[in-house]
Amino acid sequence: MALITYIVEDSATIRENLISTLEEIAPVKVVGFAETENEASRWLMENNGDWQLAIVDLFLKEGSGLGVLKGCRNRNAYQKVVVLTNYATNDIRRRCAELGSDAVFDKSNELEQLLDYCADVTALNTAASNGLH
Repeated sequence: MALITYIVEDSATIRENLISTLEEIAPVKVVGFAETENEASRWLMENNGDWQLAIVDLFLKEGSGLGVLKGCRNRNAYQKVVVLTNYATNDIRRRCAELGSDAVFDKSNELEQLLDYCADVTALNTAASNGLH
């Protein structure tokens, strides 16, 4: 069972590499992407029950990933929002957690942890849907 995933990343190169890596290695199906805060927030709200994971960069063409996090505060319990950034400082990690992020990963050296996170969330969702909580 693949995680229905939405990507918020404004760099086409990073986004394309991320999507191909996630879909090849992790149990992920990417259903769309956004390059701006407004575009991402609108899609996530309009498709509220249709996604399980949102991967959000902080620095976007317009707006910020922090705004996307704020907009996801009222999501369902099974929906996870993680930040993937080049600026994963302790302050950024704390701020993202305050805004409801489930995890923060550094683009430069924590991709393996992101892949593991995707596998863990998929396993939890599969167990929950099979009644094995």
